[in-house]
Amino acid sequence: MTSRLDRIARKRREKLERIRARGINPYPYGYHRSHTTQQALALLKEHEESGTKAEAPAVNLAGRVMASRLMGKVSFLVIRDGSGKIQLYFRNDLLSQDVLKLLKDIDIGDIIGASGRLCRTKAGEPSLEVENLTLLAKSLQPLPEKWHGLSDIDTRYRQRYLDLIANTEAKEIFHMRGQIITAIRQFLNQRGFTEVETPVLQPSAGGALARPFITHHHALDQDFYLRIAPELHLKRLIIGGFDKVYELGRIFRNEGISTKHNPEFTMLESYETYADYNDVMAMVEEMVAEVSQQVLGRDKVEFGGNTINFKPPWQRLQLRQAIKEYSGIDFDKYPDADSLRAEMEKKNMEVDPQKDRSRLIDELISTFVEPNIIQPTFVLDYPVEMSPLAKRKPDNERLVERFEAFAGGMEIANAFTELNDPIEQRQRFLKQQRERKVEGEVVETIDEDFLLALEYGMPPTGGLGVGIDRLVMLLTGQPSIRQVILFPQLKEKP
Repeated sequence: MTSRLDRIARKRREKLERIRARGINPYPYGYHRSHTTQQALALLKEHEESGTKAEAPAVNLAGRVMASRLMGKVSFLVIRDGSGKIQLYFRNDLLSQDVLKLLKDIDIGDIIGASGRLCRTKAGEPSLEVENLTLLAKSLQPLPEKWHGLSDIDTRYRQRYLDLIANTEAKEIFHMRGQIITAIRQFLNQRGFTEVETPVLQPSAGGALARPFITHHHALDQDFYLRIAPELHLKRLIIGGFDKVYELGRIFRNEGISTKHNPEFTMLESYETYADYNDVMAMVEEMVAEVSQQVLGRDKVEFGGNTINFKPPWQRLQLRQAIKEYSGIDFDKYPDADSLRAEMEKKNMEVDPQKDRSRLIDELISTFVEPNIIQPTFVLDYPVEMSPLAKRKPDNERLVERFEAFAGGMEIANAFTELNDPIEQRQRFLKQQRERKVEGEVVETIDEDFLLALEYGMPPTGGLGVGIDRLVMLLTGQPSIRQVILFPQLKEKP
């Protein structure tokens, strides 16, 4: 039995054939658009305010048909382009028979061009009084039933083009995302950073503790990992003589999917010579506040029912203090995985027996600390086993100079005073690899070329990683990472 949507699609194809039969190309090669819809509306307003008695300006507009009213002697269409929308006004007595025939075959969703003079209808609606009509692309599929407010989440994510057609607020989120990234680049460029690009395909999965995606290069007959971080290549550039570098790029981690996690995401990483994590903290709070001001015009945002204030200085909180405050567990009292696991089980936590102490502490952070930090906060000084790339604190060998920045109940940044001792770095890599093998993960994490590069000497350096998607979530007030990634990963429908 043919569905209603199938019948509509068939009728549209019949219209397409009628149009072709009249010698009209329904998919022409181009169209001269003189103005956007918003430029046309501004032009009409300027004309009306000038008080001139001259004819209103003539323009050529183009856009997608979003509404249609075909009446007796007059008809109306509403088109929308990237800047906004405008009404098209058709008077049958002013139009050729060819235009009238074409008008009858126009459907919602078609992309058209229209030329004529700007006007204001009797109802006061700013419009274009159409003299000529051009079909630019025939839409063969109808927009969803409730295209003016498409709300089905699965459809919005799987068919993002429909979401962007139907929901202007969705398009605005991605406009803002672009503005946020531009503002970050401007901030770093003004501070003397150089933007660089490093490999996505890497022979070892280094720079972070994460499960990688693996692919095979046929010409080299070699397996490669999609990068889980650009860190080790960016540090090579610091060793090579760059003082300040950053990269904005895609990162791939073969792990869970949630409202805060997507397997493919965008990260900013930056490295500055002769800086430590205190310098990086100051830069982060200044950057986020400045980006918020530049994009939103304010340094406060609404997120999850809370008003978040990015104005510096942000709160500083020791990790030990934060975990103790929110979970009641003082991890310093539990020096090994077994004792810490037993204490966590007393809190009714289900704990993986394969996890080492560093991952147990990380679980305490994600379970108790992260969800409870709403205002921007730097959590400082992590156990050395959690941070194999960070430098130890001079007054406490068990901790490293590392911070994570949290806001709105999620982590948005991670930074170190970078370890630049090549001998200690090798020892930490080896220890990390032994522990991962015990946990059942067989992944090549030791980058020998990076260790060799370190032996040539890396200056004291402050490094930073910022989750761009989460920062965009905060600044646009979106509760899910999928709402700020144009094409999020989804399980295929059966």
